[in-house]
Formats: sequence, C-alpha cells, structure tokens
Amino acid sequence: MLYCPSGGKDMYRNIRDLREDHDLKQRQVAAIIHISQNQYSIYERGLRNIPVDRLMLLADFYHTSVDYLLGRTNIKQLYPAKKKRR
Repeated sequence: MLYCPSGGKDMYRNIRDLREDHDLKQRQVAAIIHISQNQYSIYERGLRNIPVDRLMLLADFYHTSVDYLLGRTNIKQLYPAKKKRR
C-alpha cells in the first residue's frame, strides 16, 4: 500500500489540475498513456487506483515526479538525475 498523506485525494486532484493546466482533454491524456477516455475518467475521479506504469507515463509526460502525482510532495519539478558512479 502506498502512503499518501491525504488518503490519495491529492493524487486525483493533481492529475486533473495538471491536465487542465495544459489545456488537455481527458481523451488526449488517455491516448498518451494508452487507455480509453472512460478508463482515464475513472482514474481521475478516484474510482480506481492508477497502476504504477500509468503513473510513470503521466509523470514523464508532465515532467514531474510520481511523488508529486501521489500528493507526497508539493514540488512539481523532477528530481535531479542520478550521478553515474565511476
């Protein structure tokens, strides 16, 4: 079980707000993450949990972290890339 301080409510608000901030329709985001508009609507309304692979696609698309989508942080920016060890 993932820990979300708000019980997960922030996650659904965050994905909706990001979509609206980018002036996108649900069907457009659904196509990007390879699901139907109906399934995306179910996720956005919090009626079903979003699979990790879809969260990762959303985070990549919006250039944010999965932690931000989940409501675990208020920082939208991506984490710095890992430094390669020599």
